[in-house]
Amino acid sequence: MAQNVSVIVRDDDRARLEAIVGDRNQRQKHMQRARIVLLSADRLPVAEVARQAGVSRPAVWRWQGRFAEQGVSGLLRDKTRPPGTPPLPDETVARVVAMTCAEPPGEATHWTGRAMAKGAGISLSSVQRIWAEHDLQPHRLRTFKRSNDPAFAEKLRDIVGLYVDPPAHSLVLSVDEKSQIQALDRTQPGLPLKPGRAGTWTHDYKRHGTTTLFAALNVLDGRVIGRCMARHRHQEFIRFLNAIEREVPAGKVVHVILDNYAPHKHPKVRTWLARHPRWTFHFTPTSGSWLNAVETFFSTLTRRRLKRGVFRSIVELQAAINRYLAEHNQAPRPFTWTRSADAVLDRLDAIPVPSV
Repeated sequence: MAQNVSVIVRDDDRARLEAIVGDRNQRQKHMQRARIVLLSADRLPVAEVARQAGVSRPAVWRWQGRFAEQGVSGLLRDKTRPPGTPPLPDETVARVVAMTCAEPPGEATHWTGRAMAKGAGISLSSVQRIWAEHDLQPHRLRTFKRSNDPAFAEKLRDIVGLYVDPPAHSLVLSVDEKSQIQALDRTQPGLPLKPGRAGTWTHDYKRHGTTTLFAALNVLDGRVIGRCMARHRHQEFIRFLNAIEREVPAGKVVHVILDNYAPHKHPKVRTWLARHPRWTFHFTPTSGSWLNAVETFFSTLTRRRLKRGVFRSIVELQAAINRYLAEHNQAPRPFTWTRSADAVLDRLDAIPVPSV
């Protein structure tokens, strides 16, 4: 190919090319092609045109020839290319969607991309594209538990009423136990987080025993009363109730929200409750522990303190939990329930019930 090509540009074409180069809203590829022709019109060598335009020499020859054949309009138009792979038929897409929503063959628990590609006779990328377009995620599974408590609505309204409009001169406490908190220690020291490298720890661990955290969340101000105990029987629960009794100001009526765990309904607990008339228990519906506000505190405690913690003994674990309780109570936040009981019931009614 010639290293010097004479490109003749008329005055009107030069004006159009300069307008394209100076238009900030013009496509970058069109500006580049127009610059190639303008530089060529100044009798510059092909190598110099390629250097100033930031392209290869074959690209310079290509757009010089296109301008000579079709003028400025040819620079603004890409050559038609042969069509690529034709799109999948609608019948194939519908078949993949139907197969994904059905049970996989054999003993497989769910469809994988490669298994679906083999079963449908298409490529893996096509399967992935169909799943993305139809928001199908067969690898994911969400858990649920629908309450079958016959008094569900009544208990729901009772507890939501305590959250939204607590009685005057009273205290609303959400009480529960977080049992079997393990004191886990790693077998070797890990490496800290650094730029470009995640923190590390060993895959195995040492067990140093367990503890149980009894907690009572004050819904009105967000403070938590907590005690760590070795077990979670009715004896420990009564000890925890006595601890709360000592901290609650006299003259306050105490409303306690708690689940249906057997020690909460033990005869000795009922006897204790009879001896303390200012206390009233409100039990959540069966399989309705999500109504218990203290569960949010347990979730935060697990994420921020327990999940990645390294504890060499039960004493060390309990000390860490007690420090977290103290830090939490320094800046507590009131618990706020945002939905009415009717809204919760409407939402639950809208969820389809699986057939048995």
